[in-house]
Amino acid sequence: MDIYEFDVVIVGGGPAGCSCALYTSRANHKTVILDKNPAVGALAITHKIANYPGVSKDISGEELLKEMRDQAIFYGTTYQRAQVFNIDVDDALKKVYTPEGTFVGKTLVLATGAMGRPASFQGESDYLGRGVSYCATCDGAFYKEREVVVVGTNQEAIEEAQFLTKFASTVNWITFKNPKPENGHAQDLLKRPNVKHWEGTRLMSVEGNEMGVTGVKLKHKDAEEPIILDVEGVFIYQNGSKPITDFIGNLIEYNPDGGVKVDETMATNLSGVWAIGDIRNTPYKQAVVAAGDGCIAAMSIDRYLNNRRSIKTDWDHS
Repeated sequence: MDIYEFDVVIVGGGPAGCSCALYTSRANHKTVILDKNPAVGALAITHKIANYPGVSKDISGEELLKEMRDQAIFYGTTYQRAQVFNIDVDDALKKVYTPEGTFVGKTLVLATGAMGRPASFQGESDYLGRGVSYCATCDGAFYKEREVVVVGTNQEAIEEAQFLTKFASTVNWITFKNPKPENGHAQDLLKRPNVKHWEGTRLMSVEGNEMGVTGVKLKHKDAEEPIILDVEGVFIYQNGSKPITDFIGNLIEYNPDGGVKVDETMATNLSGVWAIGDIRNTPYKQAVVAAGDGCIAAMSIDRYLNNRRSIKTDWDHS
């Protein structure tokens, strides 16, 4: 099997990995991005981006990610489509194993993100990015004065529905069970004037056409037949997302929530290994947050590779 040597090996080609690669490449560190599939990440499937700083034009997540990737490549990053199936982090040189060869790095960056749950409703995957969304913070502003549906009873669903009330004309909250009276967030949501609660109701399917979502099919537990509710946006929150760490196993330390544990420089408990983006299971899963992680890690890696381990604060002149 061929062996390829780099200063920085980044596993994952999302906004975190591309941002990190841009900085390390500009610092003249030989960098490679190993990307399983550029079309399946959280940013890549986002239909439209309007909240990424400095990007004011109408752009899709896929287009924004391509610009990030191309910028990193322009400054020297090697981009390699590859499925990582194992890593070896026991020695100073970190090894990443793929069918395309073994990539050896002085440093290793884990940036594989988090995997959303599989689609569980008819039509959900068909209209993902065309009316179906898993992120109100990302897409809520596109539904100003429009009617939307929120499906789910977990805390994420409630908070996202609260956010949507600032934009949507009506937020239809679909739950099979009534929220508990002691759940203050849920009770606050129910009091909002543009929230309609469909208790005891299940989402049967997402309906639409070539233009996107046109409605949802709902069925109340006591009704014989389902009904069609005309909406333009469907926000689904069932089981959340899980950090992609199957290729890592128990080689590094994790937080109780399953995210990779890092310090303020994005370094893991293993020397020479960093973790950035949604693999940390951050509460705010935004492209700009992931890109910020990449920048922080890259600057830390630069210090590491140049044997400058300590960070001196700007105001400390001792």
